[in-house]
Amino acid sequence: MNELSRSDSYAAAGVDITAGYRAVELMKQHIAKTMTAGVCSDVGGFGGLFELDLTGIAKPVLVSGTDGVGTKLKLAFLLDKHDTVGIDCVAMCVNDIICCGAKPLFFLDYIACGKNVPEKIAEIVKGVADGCVQAGAALIGGETAEMPGFYPVGEYDLAGYATGVVDKERIIRNTTMQEGDVILALPSSGVHSNGFSLVRKVFDVENSDITSPVAELGGNSIGETLLTPTKIYVKPILALLDQVQVKGISHITGGGFYENIPRSIPEGLCAEIKKSDVRVLPIFRLIAERSGIAERELFNTFNMGVGMTVTVAEADADRAIGILKANGEEAYRLGQIVRANEKIKLI
Repeated sequence: MNELSRSDSYAAAGVDITAGYRAVELMKQHIAKTMTAGVCSDVGGFGGLFELDLTGIAKPVLVSGTDGVGTKLKLAFLLDKHDTVGIDCVAMCVNDIICCGAKPLFFLDYIACGKNVPEKIAEIVKGVADGCVQAGAALIGGETAEMPGFYPVGEYDLAGYATGVVDKERIIRNTTMQEGDVILALPSSGVHSNGFSLVRKVFDVENSDITSPVAELGGNSIGETLLTPTKIYVKPILALLDQVQVKGISHITGGGFYENIPRSIPEGLCAEIKKSDVRVLPIFRLIAERSGIAERELFNTFNMGVGMTVTVAEADADRAIGILKANGEEAYRLGQIVRANEKIKLI
């Protein structure tokens, strides 16, 4: 820690520079576990350096994604649990870029807070590092901004950025998709990181008991169920891409089925899905029960138990399910591709 940079006047204004140094020291142990062969810099520099290994990649294309955790963070504040929201942050970025077939290379985070409590910042970064390990990406840098008067003491925002690489010839496009192809579902771990403004209203989380066991949730509390981190699908999808031709991938985030699945469907084709075939998780049944929200709106807001969809040829469907299951994903047939003017039809 550089004592020469201590500023009493800045501290009087609410910014403790030395707390920032302490936070960096605490987070280094977590960052270390994300290091991969391409990392060329240590934490603390002005930029994160990464050397690309282009072995076997004829025409490399970089794919980038950025996102945050959103108002799910309010649950972390209420429960004073900060070591998993970083996983959400990583997941929201890497699950997007894997839809193009890109292997994540590195990740950077941004944390803005009202007061820098080094131990809390280190907890947040631990979650980010855990997510990076799950995605096979290196955490090569980030920023912690202490902003008194802008964020309340005890609250923070968290966002991130990921970059991956894919061979141009292997970018997942929907040009080969055709009638009769099969849509596979990869189950979600819960609400993931979308729709929490509505979820918080449904359960009135700021004024209700969200820590007691709930029978409908298998004895888990509403709080811990909602705070379950977003599943990261990178490694199972990469394993699938090595063995099967994948025609389209959709990451089911904000906008649910109606907004996200059509993004992988070409004009003239439609994803036809029976709602009865969706393995809806208990938390979504509880949301429906307590809110009275129309079924269509539920499917237009939440993932309903499906975090990602993958479209393959009928001849490859069973094999794809087997590969995904061998890599920890209990995938199942969700629907099929048909000819229609609309891009999705829930029946």
